[in-house]
Amino acid sequence: MEATFQIFLILLAVLAGTALLARRIDVAPAILLLLAGIALAFVPGMPSLELPPELVLLLVLPPLIYSASVAMSWREFKYNLRPIILLSVGATHYLIGLPWGIGFLLGAIVAAPDVVAPLAIARRLGLPRRIVVVLEGEGLANDATALILYRFAVAAISTGMFSLPIAAGEFATIIAGEMLFGVAVGWISLRMRHRARDPQIEITLSLITPYLAYWVPEHFGGSGVISTVACGLYISWNGPLLISSATRLQGIFFWDLVIYLIEGMLFLI
Repeated sequence: MEATFQIFLILLAVLAGTALLARRIDVAPAILLLLAGIALAFVPGMPSLELPPELVLLLVLPPLIYSASVAMSWREFKYNLRPIILLSVGATHYLIGLPWGIGFLLGAIVAAPDVVAPLAIARRLGLPRRIVVVLEGEGLANDATALILYRFAVAAISTGMFSLPIAAGEFATIIAGEMLFGVAVGWISLRMRHRARDPQIEITLSLITPYLAYWVPEHFGGSGVISTVACGLYISWNGPLLISSATRLQGIFFWDLVIYLIEGMLFLI
């Protein structure tokens, strides 16, 4: 236990030092964190650190998805919905000519890249706001659909049967149901936070919200990512009406720190 805590402190120190160096030399922190993680693997006596996939999916993914959704402007997301959908849905079939089943499988595997480094570079280069919003929105859409598309694709390839209309209907039904659940979680969370009127309680509730939105659909065999994205977008849209500006400001600082630590640790490990 003591050794684990010491490793955690070392990683925190490396994370802070790498971020400071990245700012000094004007390089995306994610790149230096990856290099630092590789370098740590060659340090004599440094134990091997492995994250079980279940830990990442159940503990790490919900706050990352939720934070990105809440930070997304609903007005800008809705305005740029067409290019977001066009970029995040099935163009590979027409560009490469793959069969639908294999195309869905390939798309599901590569559809959820990390957008932290590209967005950091895009902001540093001063790219237009619309391009940044499209990148963020496409990343959310891909994250939300990749896992469930992967399940559809594997089932289609293993059985040798794939019907696009049937798959599209089932996919739309699942998405609609999980979006409704995510919106319901967001609605309940906002009402509870509005009644609490205490920044500490409200921020604690905001930390619980993504896990509730994610874990329940996953428990019943669905995709918690879709409901988490829907929950975050709903809170992004309605939060300013029910949450005080002081609480929102404290929440921004809190979530910035949480996401900074999570992403930094993931890049290092």
